[in-house]
Amino acid sequence: MRKTKLRLTLEQRAQGCCEYCHYPQKVGGGVLHIEHIIPRSKGGSDALDNLALSCPRCNGHKGEKTEGYDSPTGQPSPLFNPRKDNWSEHFRHNRQTGLIEGLTPIGRVTVQALQLNEPAAVIMRLLLIGHDLL
Repeated sequence: MRKTKLRLTLEQRAQGCCEYCHYPQKVGGGVLHIEHIIPRSKGGSDALDNLALSCPRCNGHKGEKTEGYDSPTGQPSPLFNPRKDNWSEHFRHNRQTGLIEGLTPIGRVTVQALQLNEPAAVIMRLLLIGHDLL
């Protein structure tokens, strides 16, 4: 498969990983999706600053979502935006449990909306951690 300049740019920027859960593209052998952070249906563009690399799992769960409700506060919060937000300010990998923990309302809403800790994802994350791939 010949990669387009856009895909190469996105892969370099994301260091070959899903920008939401950090799943490495090289492990799955598949291709990460080019995802619209703000969906076109909600006025998002095809501009580079509105595009992110996303694994099929995260992209499928995100769909057209851009916000959710933070359970502890009951307040609305936007989902994590890889172009504006710093991942480590909103999340952390718990290397013992394999969970991605939301540290802020943005992090917690994103963990819930994208179902980052569904069992299959946690098992895969633990395998990646155990082999020093995450």
